[in-house]
Amino acid sequence: MPPAFAHRITKYDPADRDERGHYTGTEDTHSDHGPVEAAYLAAIAAFADASGIDRLEIREPSVTGLVHFGVEPPVGGHGLAGLFPPDLTGYHDGAEVSLPIALELVRAMLRDQGAWCRLEAGDRFTVHVGWDQYVYVGSDGPCTDAVARTRELGLFPEPLTASPYAAEFDEAEPVEPADEDFWARLRTELASRQAVLLEEAYVRNAARWHRLTTENLDEVRAGLGPRALLTVWPDLASDVGAVLAALHPEDTVEFVWEAQDGTIHHVVVDDTEYQELTALVADARAACSLSMYADEQSPLFVAALPDRDGILRARW
Repeated sequence: MPPAFAHRITKYDPADRDERGHYTGTEDTHSDHGPVEAAYLAAIAAFADASGIDRLEIREPSVTGLVHFGVEPPVGGHGLAGLFPPDLTGYHDGAEVSLPIALELVRAMLRDQGAWCRLEAGDRFTVHVGWDQYVYVGSDGPCTDAVARTRELGLFPEPLTASPYAAEFDEAEPVEPADEDFWARLRTELASRQAVLLEEAYVRNAARWHRLTTENLDEVRAGLGPRALLTVWPDLASDVGAVLAALHPEDTVEFVWEAQDGTIHHVVVDDTEYQELTALVADARAACSLSMYADEQSPLFVAALPDRDGILRARW
């Protein structure tokens, strides 16, 4: 259940909206990286303080994907540099962060730097950052003092029934848990195929790839990120030239290959980049190409990692 009270916090004066609620004033949709941005963060902090919240949980984290929709250009590290290591350890679904770190995540989202997530404290408190500097705060109380403080900061807190970014409004398809039955099925698959390809999506738009065998399965399993989405594909093909020759004009594919040192690499390419791709994978041991279109994909199976208590909480 979403929190009982919700507010939309913006720099846009409601007096400058037309009859459909569209803003017609002169404020732009960029963060000023200055006093207005600081006011947003102070307002969120005021709501958190009024709700007795000093830690928040990261939910549905993502990073910049193939297409970046932000109004500002993407930056290295997706806006997470200095908050998390380059491999994004600690930035995963279910990770708890302090309020100061949560506010820095909000800053990165206000700047459209690539990272996005929901920030939640159960059904007590939520923070969602939408397009165009719209922020939605949910709380289990009216937070009257925080509303007043937000106005003092020069922003406009408007009461809502619920945040439009509440998880309850998502239409994600249910995914099965990667429980012991899943791993037993995977072992059976390996017994007949000898090897399969595992895509480990540890946050949205970011994945690690593993070439699984019966020998390395346990080691790979032990190193998977919390709540990762696991997609199992048929193994790479040893005839890399044939995989390259099968690429079709006007296609965009994810090309996955095994280097001579055994590491797995992947890149998204279209037909304008096939020549460069051929040079890039010249020494590859094995490879495959995967369509970027969901209706053309044929994974063997898909599952998400449950928590240590066996409960699947990831919302993929």
